[in-house]
Amino acid sequence: MAKPAGVETPSGKDASYENFPVGSFLLPAKARPHVAVFYRYARAIDDIADNPDLAPDEKIRRLAGFAAVRRGDTTGDEAYATGMRMRTSLMQSAVSPRHCLDLIDAFKQDAVKNRYNDWPELIDYCLRSAAPVGRYLIDLTGGTRDDYASSDALCNALQVINHLQDCQDDFLTMDRVYLPQDWMREAGADVDMLAKGQASPAIRMVLDRCLEATRTLMLTAKQLPANVQNRRLAMESAAIIRIADALIEKLSNKDPLAARVELSKAGYVCCIVRGASAGLFA
Repeated sequence: MAKPAGVETPSGKDASYENFPVGSFLLPAKARPHVAVFYRYARAIDDIADNPDLAPDEKIRRLAGFAAVRRGDTTGDEAYATGMRMRTSLMQSAVSPRHCLDLIDAFKQDAVKNRYNDWPELIDYCLRSAAPVGRYLIDLTGGTRDDYASSDALCNALQVINHLQDCQDDFLTMDRVYLPQDWMREAGADVDMLAKGQASPAIRMVLDRCLEATRTLMLTAKQLPANVQNRRLAMESAAIIRIADALIEKLSNKDPLAARVELSKAGYVCCIVRGASAGLFA
């Protein structure tokens, strides 16, 4: 396989951009180096899918290269060094490669799909673009598939929250809209409304409907800290649940088209401390 030039397209986003702590002190120390590799891998392939300057077929070609490295079909190509480090990490930790391949599948979809017909279709995407992160952490820390359902709900909720936070930027930079199109039609909303400086009543109606569906996901997600076997993962997941609840509340009261809705540094730390404390005794 010929060595591609500049396969990765770093966006500048890092762990500080995320709505959840990445590889935090709450996780077991031996897991953190593997989590760092996994995050670097996920960020690299996500940046490729989100690069507005790459054609869809080029995105898919580069993502296919990562999949080939992950499967062991090709090795020694420094352009895919991030993928090779991920492969080594998975071999050392004995975690299934399925989670990494699911992410690639979702990001290939991002390259060619800009609209989602309904909520189930959006959740199907989230199950490949977000849920693999939680499943990876469960496998890495010795959990079982019984924990997947509550983890999936939490990861899917975080993904939808991120879609709502970035709904204007996604539309303007990539013509990508994650708001369910049937809900948009029922509210009388048009995608061009996402370019405005504030949400119209119709867009607000769709945002609120998404938030209500996300609250339903959180009912299942809140079972996670009591379900997982690893106490540190219970603390981490409880902290993330607090963050998700706080962001849902903020998005209910603030307009993501007027400015990106996010937690203050103090609010973020407060969620982690309170959540971790609750998770310790879950």
